[in-house]
Amino acid sequence: MTASAPRPDVDAVAWGELLAESYREIGERAMRDLPIYNEALGVEAVGFRRFNGTIVGVMVTPWFMNVVMPPSAVRDGPAATMRIRFPAGDIEFTLSEVGQVGRIASCSLFSPMFQFADMAAARATAKAALAELMLPADSEEAVRRREPATTPIDRRNFLRGALTERRG
Repeated sequence: MTASAPRPDVDAVAWGELLAESYREIGERAMRDLPIYNEALGVEAVGFRRFNGTIVGVMVTPWFMNVVMPPSAVRDGPAATMRIRFPAGDIEFTLSEVGQVGRIASCSLFSPMFQFADMAAARATAKAALAELMLPADSEEAVRRREPATTPIDRRNFLRGALTERRG
């Protein structure tokens, strides 16, 4: 019997879990009694994977949801922010220190988290946000999503009788 090759994203998942453990400790120690803490939620690392030589995923906590990246994505220096290019476009990240993980880059998606009734809703939103981030801005799907559901009426075309119904 041969050993199977390790999955490429195993280290990404492990890093996400290490970060989640740091946030669980922060939640218990410092956040639980604050008014921004949503008791219906827990801490979960969602969708952590390899991306452009580093790791990216979404961290869900009872007080925020952020896209996060590890120190390998973070350049040294005094800057408090940095821009990272994703298929969807450039995203600005804030640099911070988190527990045993150390320096990370994060981009806020939601804070506070009261619009989420449960972890299933928060998890689904995190997965959808990560999928959107990885969708190339010029892809057919992204362009289709940006199109309005109905075409606004153009007065000139209306007066010329040149309006036609768009079918898709």
